[in-house]
Formats: sequence, C-alpha cells, structure tokens
Amino acid sequence: MKASHVGIIAASVLLGAWSAGAQQDAKDIYLDKCAVCHGADGSGKTAKGRKLKVKDVRETVSKMSAAEMMNVVENGKGADMDAYGKQLAKQQIQAVVDYYRGLTKK
Repeated sequence: MKASHVGIIAASVLLGAWSAGAQQDAKDIYLDKCAVCHGADGSGKTAKGRKLKVKDVRETVSKMSAAEMMNVVENGKGADMDAYGKQLAKQQIQAVVDYYRGLTKK
C-alpha cells in the first residue's frame, strides 16, 4: 500500500473518531446544561420545563433555524435561559444545536 493511501486511511479513521467524539461531547453538554428544562429527549416535559412552558423540540425546529437556535444558546433568552457564549466555543454551541435538532429523529 502506498504511503499516501495509508495517510488517507489514517485521516479518515481520525475524522470518524473525532466526529463520534464531538457528538458525545455535544450530548454530554446537552445533558449537563439543557436537559433540566428541555428534557433528555427534547420534549420539555420536565418539572422546570413545564414551569417555563418549554416547547417540544419538534415544534421548536419547525419554527427556528439552526442559526437562530445558536444565537439563543450563545446569548440566552430573557430571564429564563442562560447565555452560554462565554462558557462554550462556537463549535460546541453548533454541536449542541445539531444534537438538539437531531432529537427529532429519535
């Protein structure tokens, strides 16, 4: 096997591992920071979610773009949702939003 093929294969394996790791990180962040209100499944059916009238992820995704959601995660929403722009990198915010939006498929 040529050295260039080995490099391509290695890069593919690393990219796949990074992608899986990024997804796990997004899930961990979501469960740590978001699930208390939005629910592990995105339904919003938690004690705090019901109190704040958090919408189900399916409804939210139909009304908000990923960019709009990223803005909310970064800057917060009123008094009810904290801003995470200083705690999370943009890539982490994107990953969490992607994870949340992906809950519609589960």
